[in-house]
Amino acid sequence: MKPTAIGPGRRGWTALALSAVSVAALAGAVPVAAATAGDDALGAPGPRGICQIRNGVSHTDYAGKTFTTDLYCENVVADVYAKSENYATVVGKLVTTLSWFVCWETGELHAGKNRVWYYTQGDRILNWPMRKGWGYVPAYRLTTTVDPFPGLPPCVPSMKAAPAVKGGHR
Repeated sequence: MKPTAIGPGRRGWTALALSAVSVAALAGAVPVAAATAGDDALGAPGPRGICQIRNGVSHTDYAGKTFTTDLYCENVVADVYAKSENYATVVGKLVTTLSWFVCWETGELHAGKNRVWYYTQGDRILNWPMRKGWGYVPAYRLTTTVDPFPGLPPCVPSMKAAPAVKGGHR
């Protein structure tokens, strides 16, 4: 009688060993963060990561306005609204998790418990194609720790910088 093999077999053990090595390598390379205010009720992480101001860039919106500064920031998938309002028409969608935002505006109170919205162009156009996906994303969809993000200009130049809100946007 032939003995029964216990375990996944030769190929399976190789794959299992490679998986263990990959997980160990990733564990060493990626710090494990404790749950934060950005985490949801199930403990899934909210957005966190890098945000930086970049100068000397060029983005031109659907109305022909050119922006030469942006906030390059990690974000979660998000709807892009025609106005800085929760129930405005969704004109685009951010599907990437590293996006740029050219200015900020004070708008309607959103789920992040502040009124800061960031202006950007969606990765996908959903409605009003003449807008080319340009619109507003509520601050809590970005990894910022302060809103509005320091150094990013307001969308309306005559607007005074609002006092920064720390951590309350998630």
